Amino acid sequence: MSLKLHDTVVVMDFGGQYSHLIARRIRECEVYSELLPWSTGIDQIRVKKPKGIVLSGGPASVNDPSAPRCHADIFNLGIPVLGICYGLQLMVDVLGGKIERPSTQEYGRTNVHFDDRTDLFEGFGNESICWMSHADSAKDLPEGFEATAHSKYSRYAAVKNKKRLLFGVQFHPEVVHTERGMEIIRNFLFEIAKCRPTWKIAPFADEMIAEIRRTVGKERVLCAVSGGVDSTTAAALVNRAVGDQLMCIFVNHGLLRKGEPEQVKDTLKRMNLKTIYVDASERFLRGLKGISEPEEKRKIIGEEFAQVFTEAAKEHGEFEWLAQGTLYPDVIESGQTGSPASRIKTHHNVAGLPEWIKFKLVEPLRFLYKDEVRKVAASLGLPEAITARHPFPGPGLAVRILGEVTEEKLAICREASDIVEAELKAAGIYDKVWQAFAMVGDDLAVGVLGDERKLGHVVTVRIVESVDGMTADWVRLSDDLLSRISGRITNEVDNVTWVTYAVSSKPPSTIEPC
Repeated sequence: MSLKLHDTVVVMDFGGQYSHLIARRIRECEVYSELLPWSTGIDQIRVKKPKGIVLSGGPASVNDPSAPRCHADIFNLGIPVLGICYGLQLMVDVLGGKIERPSTQEYGRTNVHFDDRTDLFEGFGNESICWMSHADSAKDLPEGFEATAHSKYSRYAAVKNKKRLLFGVQFHPEVVHTERGMEIIRNFLFEIAKCRPTWKIAPFADEMIAEIRRTVGKERVLCAVSGGVDSTTAAALVNRAVGDQLMCIFVNHGLLRKGEPEQVKDTLKRMNLKTIYVDASERFLRGLKGISEPEEKRKIIGEEFAQVFTEAAKEHGEFEWLAQGTLYPDVIESGQTGSPASRIKTHHNVAGLPEWIKFKLVEPLRFLYKDEVRKVAASLGLPEAITARHPFPGPGLAVRILGEVTEEKLAICREASDIVEAELKAAGIYDKVWQAFAMVGDDLAVGVLGDERKLGHVVTVRIVESVDGMTADWVRLSDDLLSRISGRITNEVDNVTWVTYAVSSKPPSTIEPC
């Protein structure tokens, strides 16, 4: 897709847990946003021709000599800037103000009073609830700045220099707990930065198809397809772009869900996608034998995928391109954006690919989030079996098994996950949650089965709700439904004595356990 057609807002990432959420909120307003590391050079920013710049929050203190600091010229470009939390503090500090750590910090829901109800707060009343999460605060403002909002403990809960188009908020408008947060973001985008709401997913398919056609030319494309919405949508786009030049490849790595190989093959057949099916279960499981460390498991799986793709390409004719359903979160979490945040996990289709692989990559969804991909899939007329399917990681059940992948743990994970999904469907809530599965590790617990003491595995059920997979919260199930899931797992799955329920949100946890 040609991003030149759209106004762009750059989000400078200072390692905050909500940095990606800022970018998502901007896209919800139909303005294209891109997450860049704080260290991005001023010339690289100019190349993007942004209509606005947002400075994210972050865990550091600007008074720390090692704290991340963007180039000071960002504030001299004449481009509207919005600093959020750490972003406000950095703006104040760089431009000559002073930041302090007061005795009282603010965390959570906070009543904010608006002293200036223009610009960011156009149309606002006197006060509203906002989400605070900061230890440092502005003590003295730079010349030309004024306070536009305050709270009980923050004299400068929001500031601005209207002449220079510089604005800052100490709270987080991007989180849902800030009651009028989206209005603040919209005011910045449309009233201050004068952005046009052109980032619409409906025309994406046609634009992307044309771009794939230009990029690939007459060369052949091998597309890795798992049956999930990402890879299948990518395959559908490439198919419409180059037709007979495309061959899909579906690899059964032995780590799929119950009945999944048959289901995926049937779906691809109904979509009339030419597909090579490779059952590589034995080689993947052999490669994972004795491996417990999560990152190592992911890299081994990525390596094996690359080997299978290369072998298939030789057997079925030369392919110059490899198409993948890589998403923006995959790139971010794999540490491929230069973000100050540490790598969360290596996605097998991003940093997990070996350097020796010879394919040129075509990744039509690389700039999209999961919910945006679902809209593209719907616009292409993909079946609901694809568009409504829960996300499933490329490494499969290997990342839902803590420690070494063994036949026993694989069987437990597969059968227990099938029960979880079946019970959610029976309760009519499968389509209302983002992801639902069971995971298992090496922990054993004593149980009583058939009046006998038995040492068995502990299975943990994980069910979350989310919009884009970048943040998630655990789902509050009824006691009856939890009881049915637990009862079925302990009664129907061999060697399981305990069932637990995961109640951690993302962040601080991730959705998948490893």
